[in-house]
Amino acid sequence: MWPRLAIQPRQRARAPQRCPADLGRWDAGPPVSSGNPAAWDNGGMESLRRELEAELAAARERARSGPEAAAGELASGDPAAAGRRVRDAEVALGEGGDQRVRLAAAMRALLWHRRADATICPSDAARAVGGESWRELMDTAREVAAELARDGEIVVRQRGADVDIATVTGPIRLARGPRW
Repeated sequence: MWPRLAIQPRQRARAPQRCPADLGRWDAGPPVSSGNPAAWDNGGMESLRRELEAELAAARERARSGPEAAAGELASGDPAAAGRRVRDAEVALGEGGDQRVRLAAAMRALLWHRRADATICPSDAARAVGGESWRELMDTAREVAAELARDGEIVVRQRGADVDIATVTGPIRLARGPRW
């Protein structure tokens, strides 16, 4: 007969799944053993909230460390920039308030938290701010992205190339701009 094998407890494997709002990014999808979409991390909202909380902690640490420690990450090494980074994370995590301000803060905070060459989808900011009703914020998120792009804080990309958000249709990505 076959030898008996010790069976280890099964780890919850996660299968990759395309983010429906952004066809260029792969997210960890639902647990393989679960067919219940409700167990899928609320469409990424919880992971975005954790990312914003981690950014707030990192920003506070940079602000406490002073300009010499932050100079490698902040463009100017300016302590005021560290303060803006903290405020962006706090506003993005806040409840209520002006959604446009929270969307702009969420976009900046998410871009701060990721690598300097990384991009985000406007839906990431909409999910972080709007929760379950994030889809209703998508038009506003694109308008806010257009304002930030006009100010030079971010650049709008499609398929890796910089584009004008006023004329482009389809999925876009946001990256740090020349006046970051």
